Amino acid sequence: MSLYTMETASTPCKVHQCSKCPGDTEYYCVSCPCDLCPQCKENHVKDVQTIDHDVVSHRDKINYIPTQEICVRHPSHVYTKYCEPCQVPVCDSWFGHTSHRFPIPVWHKIESIQGAFQTKRQQHRGIIHTIRSEALFYRPVLLPRIKTDFKTCQTEFSRYQSEMLTKAQTLKHLIDYIQEDFMCNVFCNFDFKHRFLKQKKEMIMHIVSLQRYVHIYEQRKVIRPLQFLSSIKTALPQIHPTLHTSQLSMTESLNKEDVMESLSAIQITERGNRHLGNQCLLKLTSVPELHQVTCVASCCHISCVTSDRVWVSDHRNILMLMDTSGISLHRVKDPCNHLFDREGFHTVNSESELIYIDGNGNINKLSKDMKTTTTFIETTDSTWEPLCVYWSPSTGDLLVGMSRDGSYIHTRTGKVTRYNQSGQLTQTIQHDNTRRRMRMYSKPNYITENNNGDVVVSDSYSAVVVTERGGRHRFSYTGPPSGSGLVPRGICTDALSHILVCDGETKTVQMLDKDGQFLSHLLTKSQEMGEPRSLSYDVNTHRLWVGSRYNNKVCVYSYIIRQHALTDEHRPRPDREAMYSSTSAVKWR
Repeated sequence: MSLYTMETASTPCKVHQCSKCPGDTEYYCVSCPCDLCPQCKENHVKDVQTIDHDVVSHRDKINYIPTQEICVRHPSHVYTKYCEPCQVPVCDSWFGHTSHRFPIPVWHKIESIQGAFQTKRQQHRGIIHTIRSEALFYRPVLLPRIKTDFKTCQTEFSRYQSEMLTKAQTLKHLIDYIQEDFMCNVFCNFDFKHRFLKQKKEMIMHIVSLQRYVHIYEQRKVIRPLQFLSSIKTALPQIHPTLHTSQLSMTESLNKEDVMESLSAIQITERGNRHLGNQCLLKLTSVPELHQVTCVASCCHISCVTSDRVWVSDHRNILMLMDTSGISLHRVKDPCNHLFDREGFHTVNSESELIYIDGNGNINKLSKDMKTTTTFIETTDSTWEPLCVYWSPSTGDLLVGMSRDGSYIHTRTGKVTRYNQSGQLTQTIQHDNTRRRMRMYSKPNYITENNNGDVVVSDSYSAVVVTERGGRHRFSYTGPPSGSGLVPRGICTDALSHILVCDGETKTVQMLDKDGQFLSHLLTKSQEMGEPRSLSYDVNTHRLWVGSRYNNKVCVYSYIIRQHALTDEHRPRPDREAMYSSTSAVKWR
């Protein structure tokens, strides 16, 4: 759409309009595609539905050439090149710049300004995306709170300052009293100088006596030895030099508890960054929205890497990396193809490294570039078989669900182990200590962690078992109030601390709160999704990946959106009455 306006010189000027409102276009969404004004662009990058869209300025779309800058070294030239090693712009006479004199080093890479700009922009794309989608979204929430705190800070500080001065004065009085009492009891009531002179005189007399007997002993020719010893025993007085002091005694008016209370009342609060809870930023939609359907054969587990790349595994434990179009980008060779009872056997850490269980029960780590595989944890006990893994974003620990065969199904037992980032075992969760050390797990096939640190396990033989981070049993979910029972499969948690679990009995995805209360059937068996088997929640886009085992599909849903009050969708513009609301998300292309 275009609009013709007349300037002072009556020259027609063609201006592109925003695709969502009558505003002027300044940005362009490559993913939709559509033109956007500044306000609609801000809403577009903050909306969960379009948070991962690639939005660029309109000048980037048309390969806009910026205003040329004059070279400071060669005023007759402009900057046209960029030296990557030196990180400086140069003109056509770049050999005359610092470090650019003949012979020119081979490793100095000279490229065009436009090319260097695109390279730098691509390198910082993640930071730009975070600023646009997160920082700009939090700003309207944090700014009013900061302004409120600023207004009340002086009042609060004055109150605390008054309390501190009062407590400091009380402590000063106590210290002065102790000092006065000590000086009175020790240095005033006792004449140490007199006692010292008296003891000094006694010591001199004892020394003289000893010297006399030494002289007698040396002249022992005139006295027999036995007679000498006898005379010492009877005549030599016992010498016990002592220093007479008095213990310091406090009067009853000085109370030790008062001193301790005054000192313990002093508290230091750690300063930190302001944080916003997801409860005030996000909310559930009335109905989940289907975004995409991708063909994947018998998907039993999903691990998100980015918003457009995931690791998936099938019922034969074939593990591959795919994009949103279903194209296989990489395949892990024979992770554990001969073991058909491992389902949640892979996860992804913060470095985008794949962590998975191989056929020997070892836990391996595949580098981000998918070129190096290392053994992270080597199995040492063949009686315990690792079945599932989960990397904790909050602690960096690795949670591993294990199982040990018994003679019968009801005698099979399981446990959860925790390993730190060095691969050292730090915790084992196995028994319910609140119920006479009863077993909690039989066969933990999937494992995850909630925002509060709870360890959430989908045990295919029993229930959804939830324990605190320390290992204490919180609850076990065995099905909705309808009494339909539960056959738990894939499991995950979302940004609102909901627990989502696939149920093989009702062919649904059930939503629980963090305390195990059934909330709803979030998804039910459908033609698009089929029977849900595996789940993975993308914390960046707040989208839910759902894999089906029998209809060879992976579906992507959105059921969480940001609060409308925070997206500024209806904030008035100076030149218009109000902004139009953003349209719904466009399907991935």
